[in-house]
Amino acid sequence: MSAAIKPPEFSLKFLLPQYWPIWFGAGVLYLITWLPLPAIRWLGARVGKLMCVVAPKRAHIARRNLELCYPTMSAEVREQLLQENIRRTGMALFETAMGWWWPSWRVKRSFHVEGFEHVENAFAEGCGVFGMALHNVNLEFACRGLGYTWPAVGFYRKHNNPLVDYMQYRGRAQSNKYLIHKRNAKDLINALDEGELCLYLPDQDYGRAQSIFVPFGGVKQTATTTATLMFIRRTKCVPMLMTSQYTSDGYKVKIYPPMPELVEMDDRDALTLLNKRIVEIIQEQPESYLWMHKRFKTRPDEHEPSLY
Repeated sequence: MSAAIKPPEFSLKFLLPQYWPIWFGAGVLYLITWLPLPAIRWLGARVGKLMCVVAPKRAHIARRNLELCYPTMSAEVREQLLQENIRRTGMALFETAMGWWWPSWRVKRSFHVEGFEHVENAFAEGCGVFGMALHNVNLEFACRGLGYTWPAVGFYRKHNNPLVDYMQYRGRAQSNKYLIHKRNAKDLINALDEGELCLYLPDQDYGRAQSIFVPFGGVKQTATTTATLMFIRRTKCVPMLMTSQYTSDGYKVKIYPPMPELVEMDDRDALTLLNKRIVEIIQEQPESYLWMHKRFKTRPDEHEPSLY
């Protein structure tokens, strides 16, 4: 098996006064998660609005991303989409807590997977699955739910606060197989070669060093990581896109048909196609996407003015 991250251990220092605010906040979140889901969603919408007051820059980033990605959309429709995205982003706080602390029976009752036959077909061929997940705001909860259909392997970034890291790791590892350090590409390659279901986020701005610039929505030059293609080409795996979505009574992970054509295509053509497909999938529930991330931060020319 590939080298998993060693789970952080509980420390008596977590009982010191400096950690009391975290314990208090975690306790409040834990109690809220026992409310009915409609009540949690109502609270999430209010938290989103409050967040815009406390951190208005994030709302500005989301508004700018929508302008850049959907230049032909009317300002009125974009503003409606922004407001719904703000509500969904506020809900993400509670969805994280739900993913960490909901009992398994409640997760299973509120969650299902659509398109899992694509994963089963890959396994039947003796291949690993390279799950290219979109960074939706409800992704934390979706990863917990997916693990009950099939435990996955994913990258992990250690939290700077050791107590939060302790909670975060155990929350994410409950239903999934194991976690790999986000910079440990070798172990993700090994996991794919071992026939695992592995999750990766191909739709974020990872900087200029390992990216090429191809279209993403209305932005013709968007930094897009080439690491996605490296994992696909260096392993015996089947690449397929996945997204987490809301349903009327809960959540689902939707798995799309494989994209084996990415293996043989030129890098630029492959990533152009991948971004085009990602944008199409975002369109299914655009209010759920992580628009508050600076997706278009890195420009082809480092001296070029920021789009933000």
